[in-house]
Amino acid sequence: MSDSVPPSASSLLSGVRVIESSLLGPGQVATFLSDMGADVIKVEPPSGDYIRQMTWPIVNDVSLLHLHTHRGKRSITLDLKSDEGVEVYKDLVRSADVVVEAMRPGSMARLGLGYDDLVAINPKLVFLTISGYGATGPYKDLPSHGIAYDTWAGMIPPAYDDEGFCHIPEMPNIGINVGPMLGAVGLLAGIIKARETGRGCQMEVAQSDAAAYMDWYRIETWKAYERPEDEVTGNAADDYERRAPGLAGMREGVRYQIYESADGHVLFMASEQAFWKNFCEGVGRPELFERWPGSKYADHARGNRELQAELRDIFKTRTSEEWIAFSGEANTPIAPVNNAKTVVDDPQFQDRFPFYGVEDVGAEQLPLPVKMVNGGPEPAPTMAPTVGQHTDEVMADVLGYDEGRVAQLRESGTFG
Repeated sequence: MSDSVPPSASSLLSGVRVIESSLLGPGQVATFLSDMGADVIKVEPPSGDYIRQMTWPIVNDVSLLHLHTHRGKRSITLDLKSDEGVEVYKDLVRSADVVVEAMRPGSMARLGLGYDDLVAINPKLVFLTISGYGATGPYKDLPSHGIAYDTWAGMIPPAYDDEGFCHIPEMPNIGINVGPMLGAVGLLAGIIKARETGRGCQMEVAQSDAAAYMDWYRIETWKAYERPEDEVTGNAADDYERRAPGLAGMREGVRYQIYESADGHVLFMASEQAFWKNFCEGVGRPELFERWPGSKYADHARGNRELQAELRDIFKTRTSEEWIAFSGEANTPIAPVNNAKTVVDDPQFQDRFPFYGVEDVGAEQLPLPVKMVNGGPEPAPTMAPTVGQHTDEVMADVLGYDEGRVAQLRESGTFG
């Protein structure tokens, strides 16, 4: 596989060029685009993005975070504190569709490379800033990263160990992953608009906003509960009693609940009456349905401990694999319960997620979960670049600089 990243002509985003100025995880906003074939040029300071030394694991002296976040991209180094570095950056922007500023809001503007500076050069430019707390509000200048946006959004409750020390519980990061994803969606909309109208736009995404947005159901439920109880009620299956928002309201569920199997756990989801009937008949216990038929929809048999004890005993009689097979045979929803370590052994995962290989991207990595059904496969990404790996290539192939010009820039320290 080539070290450079010439997108295939058949790629979804072939012909789209992105200039990325990023630090750490927010750079993933352009990864979604590079995975679909966009030419992403990461502009780094001469010292490089320290993402290569962040978090764990470290794979052959480079972080997995870097290997995943910057796969399929090209890297050049520029000293943007120098006049020539700024001019080279502006030359890159002339033929670009997108600039991604994945740092604190206003970082590029302070260098003379803000939206107003760059749109004067390229009127069709789409400019995105992705940051921690956004460009407005009392927290806009706070230093932050990682799970700060999830704790802010109310998604990580504090946990305590046996000695009474507070600690961060295990859960996936939301804001730092969903923020870039929403940023990529916005960029695609901006590119379409720019190509139709000839006019670019400026947008910004806060990772904190993204975390809160992903928890819209709980947040909006609490907001709805501020209204009078005769206007906002619970579900008819619960006699209209209000339940706690989201999964907190599932704690007392019985027909929608996790149960132990003979060798693990499964998720039972027979909240619809038809599925519940199918289950009871399938396990040879029709009397359970006759006694507790429930409502037609959204009935979790909430708080029915007698039924829960019956189901607890029933689910222990088969393995998880047998219950999944039963689910298809009896037409009643039952799902596997995996964790991040075991899900890779699940046959559904193995069918849908063939890892990119170590030899191609430095570590086994998940592909973008957008599958081309027609139109040809997307190209596999290349290895995340070393610092400035493609500087000479981009100077020649993208900017058309001759050897003399490149040598002069190197001599002046523009590349570091």
